Amino acid sequence: MSCVRDYAVKCLKDEAAALLNLIPLLTDDFDRAVEMIYHSRGRLIVTGVGKSGHIGAKIAATLASTGTPSFFVNPLDAYHGDLGMFTSDDIALVISNSGQTDELLRFIPCLIDRHIPIIGMTGHPDSLVARYSTCHLNTYVEREACPLNLAPTSSTTAALAMGDALACALMEVRHFRAQDFARFHPGGSLGRRLLTRARDVMRSDDLPVVAWDMKLGDAIIPMSEGKLGLLVAMEGDTIRGIITDGDLRRIMQRWHARFFDLKVKDVMTPNPKRIHPDMKIAEAEQLLNRYKIHSLLVVDDEEHLVGIVDNFSCML
Repeated sequence: MSCVRDYAVKCLKDEAAALLNLIPLLTDDFDRAVEMIYHSRGRLIVTGVGKSGHIGAKIAATLASTGTPSFFVNPLDAYHGDLGMFTSDDIALVISNSGQTDELLRFIPCLIDRHIPIIGMTGHPDSLVARYSTCHLNTYVEREACPLNLAPTSSTTAALAMGDALACALMEVRHFRAQDFARFHPGGSLGRRLLTRARDVMRSDDLPVVAWDMKLGDAIIPMSEGKLGLLVAMEGDTIRGIITDGDLRRIMQRWHARFFDLKVKDVMTPNPKRIHPDMKIAEAEQLLNRYKIHSLLVVDDEEHLVGIVDNFSCML
């Protein structure tokens, strides 16, 4: 079995080496490709055949989810009506390891006829696809990771990585941030965390609230019943402080029998951290981590307590 595993190790090393060898192949054409896509008023049309087509579909999906309007088109479909989706404002990303794929060479004149600039991504800068390209991204690999040097392995990995490099560069140029990503992924966990607000997840019923002059011995019961591991000390409608279950344990260890004579206001932490109901959960989570606390009080515009958000609330 270890011999079989050695084959896997060699494959991974070969593909990793192929990716590192792309770095010296990056030229001004990469900069021009990013600039063309960034300034385009249209969309990026990604196309390829066979394995390159599969890679192209993934690249198009990655670009679309990171702020670059793009879609994948099989050149065979383009011959049968999909050309109607193209405009002169679009840009084409044509992927072919050989750069000589017959279906693409028959498709390229259609792009040229519509004055659509072409970004070629091939492993051969002297190929026909490269020659017809406005700019060329070189994804040359010395050999495939396939033991027979036949199956597309290192070459498809190189093309995929070059597509990711394009996407990452465009994200930086666009100043694309996590909040932007969330808008394109509202159904994912990241989208939920970045778009959900405190009011959506806060606990608002049966809040563990006690008078700030209550004795600690009497405050143990409402803390236990609140099941949030804390008490909010109030003077009327005004928030005065907070006590956590950890605070209570430390106070009991220090004061022993005198614990029951102390009042909440004697040991509470004043001015607890507060947030507005409209604060996004992702921001609330950052506050929890920054101050190393497990709960935040949610208050309205008049500083009235309306809810509590804890670490568990942020685990969407």
